[in-house]
Order: sequence, then structure tokens, then C-alpha cells
Amino acid sequence: MSDSPSQPAHSPGTGDGPAEAAATLLLSGARLADGRTVDVRLGGGRIEAVGTAGSLAAHFSRVDLSGFLLLPAPAEPHAHGDTALTALGPEAPVSYAAQDVQRRATEAALLQLGHGATAVRSHVRIDDVCGLEPLEAALQARRSLRGLAELSVVAVPRLLTGVAGADGLAMLRDAVKMGASVVGGCPDLDPDPAGYTEAVLEIAAEHGCAVDLHTDGDDPARLARLAAMAGGLRPGVAIGPCAGLSRLPREVAARAADQLAAAGVAVVCLPQGGCGMTDRQTVAPGLPERQVLPPVRMLRAAGVRVAAGSGALRDIANPVGRGDPLEAAYLLASQAGLRPEEAYAAVGSAAREAMGLPEVRVEAGFPAELLAVRGEHIAGVLSLAYSRIVIHRGRVVARTSAVREYCDSAATVALDLPRQGQGPGSGSGGGHGGQGHGHGQGRGEAG
Repeated sequence: MSDSPSQPAHSPGTGDGPAEAAATLLLSGARLADGRTVDVRLGGGRIEAVGTAGSLAAHFSRVDLSGFLLLPAPAEPHAHGDTALTALGPEAPVSYAAQDVQRRATEAALLQLGHGATAVRSHVRIDDVCGLEPLEAALQARRSLRGLAELSVVAVPRLLTGVAGADGLAMLRDAVKMGASVVGGCPDLDPDPAGYTEAVLEIAAEHGCAVDLHTDGDDPARLARLAAMAGGLRPGVAIGPCAGLSRLPREVAARAADQLAAAGVAVVCLPQGGCGMTDRQTVAPGLPERQVLPPVRMLRAAGVRVAAGSGALRDIANPVGRGDPLEAAYLLASQAGLRPEEAYAAVGSAAREAMGLPEVRVEAGFPAELLAVRGEHIAGVLSLAYSRIVIHRGRVVARTSAVREYCDSAATVALDLPRQGQGPGSGSGGGHGGQGHGHGQGRGEAG
């Protein structure tokens, strides 16, 4: 199986020039989640028309999506671009020089784009050791990615209260002036968590920024205080990963969920692991494993907007992190009891809402932020989401193609599986030249 994520597609109508974003592109023969097969015309970065297959004019650039499920593109609401891809072993110290942070943040965003996330929110630490240099590097990465993906940067100070927090407050204000569009941090690590939260909310209100805070969520009084302070703040407040809610008595967690819902606070969970900022990195012998997820179904039932993010992408907190929104959705379906459609919404519509992004539907007038995955229904693509085509602002910006082949055997011949490079029904000849039998809906593509 070959896998080449994040490589820009060079098919017709997918050039790299600025004018390309305004070009018209026809997606033909796509299957929608409701079972319809349609043509979708894109132009000016938006969906211009959706019609029955073959009904839209095809005199412009065309992408054949036969065999693909077309969905609103997922978004990544919780990434850490400054620490991504640093799981190199103890003999290799991590560099936070500007050029290294920019490279990591850019590469991480492209990996996530290859998985389908056309928008990424990246948390970047600012402190008295590295100063604002990592933030500036992440902002430079955002500029370099323009036209490929939307990267928003969250400024994450270490301390904000007391004498030690004075520098953090000044640094956070400077970060907003530099271009950080979200203010955040980890109140749990400050000697005065409530004071930390209040400082962040004040700066957000002063500058009109969104808020995104790390918290384990295991202190109901602290959550109640946060909800009381955050209620009505615009453009919005998100917290996560809140796995500690699962360790609270059910009635206490339910009360906290009601308070968060009333305040309009979104919860971003991290099904694939964590991010290192709120995690307990070790579990004592004899104790149960650390709970990763909050009570997702309880939160949803209370009316809380629950989104899902990836968290760590191959750093010390999760050296095997993939940064794949569809894996996060798969885990919500397989472990949290959500229906596949609900699980995908957590990385799609709910993630976009938590990030303050416009809604996306496969309907005329909506932004052309789309993901095509080989498969017939959402449950299937969450199970085997190999081949993907990613569309940002109406342009194909990434393509991942996976090929699976089987060697010749009586079983493959009897089933008349499609042959790689020859299409379906190609007979039962031997797999000459190392080609064998391909399995992939008649195209040699798996998933």
C-alpha cells in the first residue's frame, strides 16, 4: 500500500496560482451522505450548484468522484504545531529556534491537510524561556500556508497571576498584537486557576479574540466559575480535553455539563490521546489507565457543543499521534458510543463551530471546503478511509491514493476481484510483473 498524503494534486483545474481559487471546477458522480449521486460545481471558493449526476455542464475542469463519498471537510480544533514531530528520542534535544518551529508547524499542518482538515487551530506556548519567537514562527507558517489551509494560532502563556504572571500578561497582549487570533493557556497549572481564567477572558474581551483553554475538567467548582465568567463572551470559548469529567460522580458531571451548555462553552475532546499540557504522563502501578474521553454522550445530551481534535502529533505526549480527524471520529464511534454521523459531525460541523468558522454543507452557496473519501457511507469511510481528495476554497489541494494488491490465489480468481491496472472482470490470468490482484472498487484503490 502506497500512501502520499499532503501532496498537491496536479490534475486539470488544480493549479497553484492565485487565480485558480476563482476557477470553476466540476465534481462529477459524487455520492452524498444521504445516498444521492450528484454533480457539484464550485466557483469563487464556494459551491455554485448541486445537481443530479450528469445534469451540470462539463466544459470546465472536472474531477471524477465516482466511488467517493463527498463530505464537508473536517477541521482540526486542537493541534500543537510548535511541538509536533519532535518524538526523536532522548539523544535528540528539541530545538525551538524560529526556523525549526516554522518547519514543524508547516509540516504538521500539511499532514493534517492531507487527512482532510482544511482548517487547523494550533496552540503555541509563549514563556520566559522562548519568548514570542515560537509564536512568530507559527504566524509565519500561517502566512506560507495561505491558499492551502487556514491555520489559526492560539497564544498559550505559562503563568498569568501573581508577580510571576506579570510577564505572561504582557507577553499575551503582545501575542495578540502580533496576530494570534485566539488566547488560551492552562489554568490548571497556575497557582490561581480562577485568576488565570479571568485574565484570559479579560484580554479576549478587550481584543475581540476567541478563547481556547486547556483543562482536565476534574474540579466542578472551577468549571462552574469558568462557565459563569465565560457566558455570552464572543466570539466564543472552548475548553478541553476535559477527560476529568469522567472521573466525577455522574450527578456532579451532569450539573457541570448543564452549566457549560448554558454558558455556550464548547468542549474539545481528544480521542486519540492527549497533548501533554493537562495529561498525567504516568499511571501508578495498580491504578486503572488514564481516562482519555470526557462523558461525550452526557455532554451532548445537555446541549454542549462537543468537538474532537487530534492533540499531539508525534511528540513526547503521543509519539504515534496521527493528526487524523477521521481517526478521532472513528474512536468516538467505537469507544464513546456515538453514531458514525454524530462522530463525523464532531470533527466536522462541531469543530468548525468551535473554531468560529462558517458552516459547510454540500449545498449551493456554502464554502467549498470538502473532503472526498473512497467509500459509500460514513461508517465505511471511518473504517477504511484510505484514498482522499481534499478541497479548500474550491481547489483540490491534497490527494492521498492507496493501493492494495493480493498475490494470485484460487480465492482471488474465484471471486473475480478487480486486477490492478486492468479493471474489473479482467479474467484469472497470473499476476505477471508483480501485479497480483488489486482490491479497491474496480480501481486498484483500497478504501
